[in-house]
Amino acid sequence: MAGFLTTHVLDTVRGTPGAGIKIDLYEINGDARCHIASLTTNSDGRTDAPILPESDFRKGIYELVFHVGEYFDSLDATAVGPRFLDTVPLRFGMSDDTHYHVPLLVSPYSYSTYRGS
Repeated sequence: MAGFLTTHVLDTVRGTPGAGIKIDLYEINGDARCHIASLTTNSDGRTDAPILPESDFRKGIYELVFHVGEYFDSLDATAVGPRFLDTVPLRFGMSDDTHYHVPLLVSPYSYSTYRGS
């Protein structure tokens, strides 16, 4: 079995899934950054399919970029000035043929992540 990558986003201010958030996946090779996929979270804050399916899985260094600024702007039309968080990049390694789950817990002013299951 090959590995695969999933993610989800939780809005910690509202205690709800982060729906409609664009996510970009990049493969990192030294100084090179290669765009692999763009997906948007569904109503459950997850992507409809793995962001990196088994058929495309390769061990290596990757980066997920979550476009959270646009999401929070869509919820608060009164926001003025530059966003504190606009995009959240998470760089991580995948070294085993297994399921990697990289969730994002986010507010307009902070975020955290972990290796989920």
